[in-house]
Amino acid sequence: MENQITIREAVTENDAAAFWEQLHAYHKRDIFTDSDKEELEYFLGQAYRDHMMKINGRPQDRCFFLFFHRGGQDIGFAMPVIFTTEDGKCFIMEFCVYPEFRGSGTGKACAAALLDWAKNTARYAELNYGGNERRRRFWESVGFIENGADQWGEPLMLLPPEENLPITAELLADPEDWQLKKLENGFLKEIGEAPSTEEKQERLAQAIRDGKITFFAARRGYRAVGMCSVSRCFSTFTCTDVGIFDDFYIEPVFRKKGAARLLAQAAQEWCKENALASLTVTCAPCDEGMYQALGFDTHLGKAFAHLG
Repeated sequence: MENQITIREAVTENDAAAFWEQLHAYHKRDIFTDSDKEELEYFLGQAYRDHMMKINGRPQDRCFFLFFHRGGQDIGFAMPVIFTTEDGKCFIMEFCVYPEFRGSGTGKACAAALLDWAKNTARYAELNYGGNERRRRFWESVGFIENGADQWGEPLMLLPPEENLPITAELLADPEDWQLKKLENGFLKEIGEAPSTEEKQERLAQAIRDGKITFFAARRGYRAVGMCSVSRCFSTFTCTDVGIFDDFYIEPVFRKKGAARLLAQAAQEWCKENALASLTVTCAPCDEGMYQALGFDTHLGKAFAHLG
């Protein structure tokens, strides 16, 4: 069919050169403004190219250089990474339809071709839309949903997985886990706060190592889709340690699948096993019913704070 869009991988040296030429043009034309010159220089530089070529050549979790092909010519490109070690996640790093071919649904047709190509090895797709409203609306029209932020605080979108895999809850053992950083930034984004800085992330990791705070993760296979924490403190009322429940967050795509209850139960059981006299949570009035349903059934009045 003359108007059918197919996927062609850049495998020859000439293909690779053409891919990088188009990628650089895309970065200069569509992604970076005049105020982003320093960042643009990195993406145009040899260090970035060498890094991506290494990922392209590795045997596992490969990056692919792809062209969208129609009517005997290339009309755009994509750069996805298939993370087989992450339950077959297809992370779309770059996606571009050349300006002269845009319009008339070509973008959606290219996205559909890419997702169909990815189904051979991937179970779901994710991307970072860079906070650009136009790109957000485009990927939303394809079926993607806003879904938290990455470990650097950049907003993410996810195409919901078709498989209904079970979710489990477990103690999060590694204080440097990149998925904890991702979930923390998703939590901060949802409550309207700025992403966590490297300094704050290191302070949090040290608090975990020191046993001041314990995190629990809800996992769907490899992917951490939710979290909560218990901060240990001494109560002069009971003259023993008690716990404070916080950092309660489930990625939007994975809500209403039982993750919240699993996390609350894991935290409550951990408190019992570690002889914490109680586990308390401070919440807004609109959330009281939810926490009561999760086992926080003793009302302790209102909480006040001085934030000066």
